[in-house]
Amino acid sequence: MSAAESQRFAYLGPVGTFTEAALKKITRESDVLIPYANVTAALNAVRQGEAQFALVPIENSVEGVVARTLDELATGDPLTIAGEVTLPVTFALMAKPGSNKILRIGTHPHAESQCRAYIAKNYPHAEIVPTSSTSAAAELVSKGELDAAIASSVAAGHFGLEILAEDIGDNAGAVTRFISAQKPGWIPEPTGYDRTSMAIFIDIDHAGALLEILQVFAKRDVNLTFIQSRPTGRELGHYHFIIDVEGHINDPAVGGSITELQEICDDIRFLGSYPREVQ
Repeated sequence: MSAAESQRFAYLGPVGTFTEAALKKITRESDVLIPYANVTAALNAVRQGEAQFALVPIENSVEGVVARTLDELATGDPLTIAGEVTLPVTFALMAKPGSNKILRIGTHPHAESQCRAYIAKNYPHAEIVPTSSTSAAAELVSKGELDAAIASSVAAGHFGLEILAEDIGDNAGAVTRFISAQKPGWIPEPTGYDRTSMAIFIDIDHAGALLEILQVFAKRDVNLTFIQSRPTGRELGHYHFIIDVEGHINDPAVGGSITELQEICDDIRFLGSYPREVQ
């Protein structure tokens, strides 16, 4: 993703989201960061030429996958992954300065699921209002539409809110992985520490279909790092698989596996080969 000229990055907004914080790990001051209301809108910004890249969350170590991101990559207008970034996630409860009654708390569903014990203990009777992002919840609090928000501490500064409690997540060490999506065409050079992502559509749903796919990778010693089934939308019981493997498509083992899978699967959508973030 490096280049001499400035780049335009779309991301899940508004300002103050964890996605913005992750994006700032991989961008320069000269780059243009553009917030969008949801994952689809951020990815569409790349599809429509409004940005070169879009950074969106794909999985969380506690809550699991971000279904919308997976579905957009697998079945939306084609995009590929240019890179990834991970970010430790901590949550804070915030409200307008001087607020003393908290009846409605807004946050993203993933954040709510990671703070359930805190909410149950401290605000058992509060209504939890789902929002498109944690920062969006903070923005609604600043407008007086919610009493409090669960968001990043950075969001409190953006929207003039007071932090009532910090580190309220139920699981210390929670991490979210984000991917940078681009239009298809450019593949980063192999680094020796890469990941290749793909969406695999089986021809006919039958016993052993997933095993056949796994055996293709196993016989070439290709290690899977992620696998998730998602409904195709055709009819009940039909699924495709999102799979990440170690290695680059230019590696003989990975490339050979994909070639063989093309012979036994209905379709394979290549989602990118890109450097893995060093932990």
